Amino acid sequence: MNLAGVGVWTAQFDFQPASVVRDSVQELEALGYTSVWVGENVGREPISQSGILLAATQRTIVATAVANLWARDPLSTAAAHQTLAEAYPNRFILGLGVSHPKLVNDIRGLSYGRPLQATRDYLAAMDSAAQHYRAVPAEEAIRMLAALGPRMLRVAAEHTDGVHTYLVPPEHTAHARQILGATKLLVPEQAVVLDSNKTRAREIGRQHLRRYLTLPNYTNNLRRLGYTTDDLDRHGSDRLLDALIAWGDEAAIAERVRQHLEAGADHVCLQVLDPDSRGLPLPQWRRLAGIIPAS
Repeated sequence: MNLAGVGVWTAQFDFQPASVVRDSVQELEALGYTSVWVGENVGREPISQSGILLAATQRTIVATAVANLWARDPLSTAAAHQTLAEAYPNRFILGLGVSHPKLVNDIRGLSYGRPLQATRDYLAAMDSAAQHYRAVPAEEAIRMLAALGPRMLRVAAEHTDGVHTYLVPPEHTAHARQILGATKLLVPEQAVVLDSNKTRAREIGRQHLRRYLTLPNYTNNLRRLGYTTDDLDRHGSDRLLDALIAWGDEAAIAERVRQHLEAGADHVCLQVLDPDSRGLPLPQWRRLAGIIPAS
């Protein structure tokens, strides 16, 4: 699987009709982006959406970032993984994660259990189910885990092909690489605001950041990195915001990508933040295509 260059992480496809999604992902491929990463919240189901994106493109790697493991049983997930990995060789990554209690308990009406043990049990059940899969098997089926803390990173190192991290600065990338070792995939998401006006850029970034600073999985990780209550209050300090969200011109965004890669990332996927959180940031995607390294 060729994860060279730079990818795109987006939730904006959820707010567009499928015809617009197809056109947009084809343009991203033409612009030179290597991968597209789509999440799971209360919008489109990410594995079936991955099928739409894969069918619309020729080379793009598509990843779920991430599919909520509480939302479907291990056999269903293993079968979906095998289905797309066989149909689109070396182009589909199944990213899994435990999500957050609020989204599992309140939104889905399920029960959020012990995340570490639940993840181990789920991955083992997927492995068992894959042995009984009777359709055409994939030659290679890449599975990654959303992980932030050291214990979940170790689970990923032992039971998956790598880690997708979210809302992390480059220093976390260096820490994750130390735990994962040299051979596992490590792909951080990097939120960006393509605007050199500090006031405007930070305002857009803070609107994005505020939703995550109520979720313990993220705030606990940020505390481990040395951020304090003062950083986490009032939708995030400037210090925290500047560490998590790259803003400025193309050169500033390229510099943050470089920092992640030098810290040990194999690939970086950019999430463009825009004042219209439901609109497609096509102008920014087009401008940022200029920072993609030549293959």
